Amino acid sequence: MTISFAHAQTAATPDSSVQSAATLPAPSVSEKWNFFVSETVSPLNLVAAGLDATVSQLTRSSPLYGRHFWRRDAFLKRFTATVADNSSQNFFADFVMASALHEDTRYRREGDSDTALGRLGYAISRAVVTRTDAGARTFNWANVIGCALSAVLSNAYYPPISRTASVGLVNWGTNVAGSGLTNIAPEFGPDVGRWLKHHFSLHRAKPSQVNPSH
Repeated sequence: MTISFAHAQTAATPDSSVQSAATLPAPSVSEKWNFFVSETVSPLNLVAAGLDATVSQLTRSSPLYGRHFWRRDAFLKRFTATVADNSSQNFFADFVMASALHEDTRYRREGDSDTALGRLGYAISRAVVTRTDAGARTFNWANVIGCALSAVLSNAYYPPISRTASVGLVNWGTNVAGSGLTNIAPEFGPDVGRWLKHHFSLHRAKPSQVNPSH
């Protein structure tokens, strides 16, 4: 599964508040290109690629470069392939298909308008549900087709043993699912940030206890 934190491009305001679809202007093609570039070069993508490559190495999953971390540069090859997977998935889903199908793939937070469980389901479901540029709800064709195109392109750099139809179908399915799971970060991240800020503010404000002198 390809982990791509940056793939969950948020459409919230700078203070992480929820912005309704009606108030969001439709992104232009150039803006969709900028979204693709910004999410692809994000340092979080390298972190995600490292995690993905580590899990793939330990579980001996596709692409099969060998199990040992440093023998024949197996881990480095997995890491590079994951970066390529993330980049192509972002390119096809958030730029090419989003532009061609007039879909706005930016993530819109549900925020405090729902329960935690409802927000979790909402975040994951955005893998297959999105909005058009006009703001109407629609099936997320851009993401589903973009993940499929990315899986096809991976045959250009995966080792021969991993260039099979079954591997491609598995990669397609897990990449679509993974894009939904990564939406959890932008959905709940601001809440975690506010909690941490509140917690440490209280800690700093707590008066120090000084033993009275006798």
